[in-house]
Amino acid sequence: MPGGLVALLDDVSIIARTASASVDDIAAAAGRAGSKTAGVVIDDAAVTPSYVTGLSPARELPIIWSITKGSLKNKLLILLPGALILSEFLPAAIIFILMLGGCYLSYEGAEKVLEKLGGEKHGKTLDDVIEDPAKFEKERISGAIRTDLILSAEIMAITLNEVAAEDLLTRGGVLALVGLAVTVGVYGVVALIVKMDDVGLHLAQKSSTAAQKFGRGLVNFMPWLLKALSLIGTIAMLWVGGGILLHGTHELGWHTLYDATHGLEEAVASTTGGLGGVLGWLSYAAASAVIGLIVGAILVFILHKVFRIGHGEDAAEAH
Repeated sequence: MPGGLVALLDDVSIIARTASASVDDIAAAAGRAGSKTAGVVIDDAAVTPSYVTGLSPARELPIIWSITKGSLKNKLLILLPGALILSEFLPAAIIFILMLGGCYLSYEGAEKVLEKLGGEKHGKTLDDVIEDPAKFEKERISGAIRTDLILSAEIMAITLNEVAAEDLLTRGGVLALVGLAVTVGVYGVVALIVKMDDVGLHLAQKSSTAAQKFGRGLVNFMPWLLKALSLIGTIAMLWVGGGILLHGTHELGWHTLYDATHGLEEAVASTTGGLGGVLGWLSYAAASAVIGLIVGAILVFILHKVFRIGHGEDAAEAH
């Protein structure tokens, strides 16, 4: 009996050590993969505040919470199992799915740019009279979750690529851990950004002159910050969309654009001294954004001018 109990305890100890090592492996792999997704995470954080810009302050946090829940569903219920299935049975399909996402982001970004330049608007914006705020809010949340799905897919794909050699359990654990960390981090920061004006108002009511001055300055600064983030979000869509397409064409064997953009990055980096790394990266990001804008503008023309998608809704609203 003691021998059996000792053997059982030994088995439990071995299982516990194995599980502990597995958790450590997942955490280490998640750390490596998370660092690779930093650029897309920044894009996600820049895009999201634009979805609550100009709406009622009382609705800002509920909207962000709705987007957060949608983001968790995107990552954990759609992308995680999908990524694991594809990595096991059809890994070649991942690149095509990513490129479709790149096309969507390029289209979204180009549409916003063309509208800002005086092009035809498609759907409601904050410059229009909003007759049904609840419907408009729902449309904004849906749009944010769709964009999050594409950005999350890129994050998960980058993560999956970093742990492709790991076993299925480790891959699943890393994807889940990175997905949770990114979602909490991004939308926590977004919530803080959009509520900073409330913090400013609170400080402006304090008895301290310094607090009042800082609070008023914060209130005056926040609209400019949100507009800047909206602009950054549009640029980010083009940058990430173009970057996905560049990487995809390279993976599929067409290296011309990929080599040209990386050649530009290396040329800038090698001729600009101490700032070479930053300026080289910026040149690559700018080239990616230009490619995203070109592809997106072509898609906008095809969808809105050739297939007339969106015109029916505009005509119906006009009546």
